[in-house]
Amino acid sequence: MTDVGAPVTTPAKLRTIVLVVAALNLAYFFVEVSVALAIGSVALLADSVDFLEDTAVNVIIALALGLPLARRATAGKIMAVIICAPAVAAAWQAFVKAGDPSPPDVPLLAITAGGAAVVNLTCALILARIRSHGGSMTTAAFLAARNDVIINVVIIAMAGVTAWTMSGWPDIVLGVVIILLNLAAAKEVWEVAESETLAARALAGEDPEDDD
Repeated sequence: MTDVGAPVTTPAKLRTIVLVVAALNLAYFFVEVSVALAIGSVALLADSVDFLEDTAVNVIIALALGLPLARRATAGKIMAVIICAPAVAAAWQAFVKAGDPSPPDVPLLAITAGGAAVVNLTCALILARIRSHGGSMTTAAFLAARNDVIINVVIIAMAGVTAWTMSGWPDIVLGVVIILLNLAAAKEVWEVAESETLAARALAGEDPEDDD
């Protein structure tokens, strides 16, 4: 049971893994944001911000590894807030696009989303191996990557709907989907961080019920 995870449990190895994931996310952020701005896609723009958010999450993990349990819990809560950032960006873009719901370029939309799915699936598979070794921190990174794969698949499907309807509304609706997925991930990460906070208090001999 522990033989598979053992080689990646040291802070140095965990740090290397999350920095590789951060680099992959940062590289594709520049690809996706460029295409999103060029074709006017709300969904791709929101997803490109997701790549930037994932970069930040994994960099924070690299910095926070080795911290005491209480500070790791705090880092987890910070990341839960960071996960909400793309949701805010998507909401704003959806609001703006609603005033002019012209359809984005379908082939570029689908191809770019397909590339994003490959990158996110690769990151999710990498992070799945270390999910149980970093508490709320690696849970945050794994959930973000997992949700991004779901978003990419939905974007590809939405490209087909856009080609059929020739409307920008599917792109706008998907922005709402991205908001909901990111808020759900943030909630899960926050709950894991809360449990770590209680565990840290118990180890320190404090009353977990005492919020003061």
